[in-house]
Amino acid sequence: MKIKRTFLSGVAGATLTAVLALSSAIAFAAGNHHGSHGEKSVIGISGNAADVTRTIEIKMGDNFYEPEEISIKKGETVRFKIINTGEFVHEFNIGTAAMHAAHQEEMMMMVEHGVLEVDKINRDMMKMDMGNGKTMEHNDPNSVLLEPKETAEIVWKFTDDAELEFACNVPGHYASGMMGEVHFE
Repeated sequence: MKIKRTFLSGVAGATLTAVLALSSAIAFAAGNHHGSHGEKSVIGISGNAADVTRTIEIKMGDNFYEPEEISIKKGETVRFKIINTGEFVHEFNIGTAAMHAAHQEEMMMMVEHGVLEVDKINRDMMKMDMGNGKTMEHNDPNSVLLEPKETAEIVWKFTDDAELEFACNVPGHYASGMMGEVHFE
């Protein structure tokens, strides 16, 4: 069930965040992760700007996307113009549900290490080691992490007809419905 345009705060939000972290940790430990970014044979590849066939504007609010669904053709290269219109930090990340589940654990680490605050990204801290040599620079071509009022672009080529989503993996946001569906025509 997808809950749209809902934001949980206080005890309910903290409880949901704890449940989300635990379920992500269980999925990750069980081997149900495929890496948080990448997996290019399934989700596509970084696109060439010269091959862009259209631009899709994505507005990120608290906690929703506009539009909530997009239609893509296999092999299409799309420029996404992403705008954070909300008051909180949000992410636009193209991936599978399993990839988002694994990435949510990494995003929780960012919060725990002080890299992410509700409305601020401490970018100078994104290169620090968060365990096992992992950093969270968010420099992958399928993902952007934005503070309120920031904008960014992603050029992406959808190489395969796969079950994809675009989602915000900031703790609690995906669970509150901040995800959108990618449909192939």
